[in-house]
Amino acid sequence: MLMIAPEVEVLARFGRALADPIRCRLLLALREAPAHPSDLAESLGISRTRLSNHLACLRDCGLVVAVPVGRRTRYELADARLGHALDDLRAAVVAMESDRTCARASGESHD
Repeated sequence: MLMIAPEVEVLARFGRALADPIRCRLLLALREAPAHPSDLAESLGISRTRLSNHLACLRDCGLVVAVPVGRRTRYELADARLGHALDDLRAAVVAMESDRTCARASGESHD
């Protein structure tokens, strides 16, 4: 049964998906058009096994869906609005100090 996630959960899932550069590249590729895993692996230059793990994460986050097409499976964004959200995020200006990393990545806490 499909459920609609609360707003904070949606943001957390989106953040988890975007935390990895390969998943970011996958989302951007699927933003352009639905694709089969073999095509995605080739275009991203990664193994099918590695791609499969990242697609599973994106499915678990609710951002992509697997669509059976005959004997093959095609992947696409779960909602077309995710493509618009990716566009907005890419256009956003992020203020950062060049020598600092994200607090979570460096183990710091904001408590």
